[in-house]
Amino acid sequence: MISAWLLALAQLSDPRLRRPLLLGLGAATALFLALIVGGSWLVASAASGGGWLERVVDALGAIASVAVAVLLFGPATLLVAGLLLEDVAAAVEARHYPGLPPARVSGLGEQLVAGLRLGGRLLALTLLALPVALLLPGFGWAVWLAVAAYAYARDYAELAALRRMDLAAVRAWRRRHRLTLFLAGLPAALLALVPVANLLVPVLGAAAFTYLAIRLGPAPRPARAAP
Repeated sequence: MISAWLLALAQLSDPRLRRPLLLGLGAATALFLALIVGGSWLVASAASGGGWLERVVDALGAIASVAVAVLLFGPATLLVAGLLLEDVAAAVEARHYPGLPPARVSGLGEQLVAGLRLGGRLLALTLLALPVALLLPGFGWAVWLAVAAYAYARDYAELAALRRMDLAAVRAWRRRHRLTLFLAGLPAALLALVPVANLLVPVLGAAAFTYLAIRLGPAPRPARAAP
């Protein structure tokens, strides 16, 4: 689990990742700025009724808007990851698993639909945990982190594994490795909370879970290099 993220980090300098990395950074930046604008509107709308919530919003100011944007950034990254997955996965496989047979390559429309579907599921879970995170500092953020880690693990793993398994096999695989995948989702959830670092989540998440899908799945492992 840790090794998958370390390998993903180490591969950021790979020339084969340059294009998806630049596209991912650009798209994630645009989405994050849009979420800050949307978060400002959402916070202002929630406080329009007056009372204690309005006083809290007045006290927090822009911090509340940024917090909402950070918490909603996760679902947006799945759309970006869905569009970048093929390029990222191809780079991971070329570097670590060059002997694998060709994977099933999905079209742009299929990638977009998958990203929207999985992003929508993560958005629903995030919105359920959002009031707890905002109203109960500490405990609420721990709840959000657990929910986000579960959602990242489920959705990134599905995006990556569907390249080499059918849906029934992917679901059985997820159940068999649910704890490992959940733990692998924690770095994604934590990175999503860190401004600037969260822009790397789409590429790093796609790379880390591609590695896990191959290492834990039915595909053969690469041969070890001789010492």
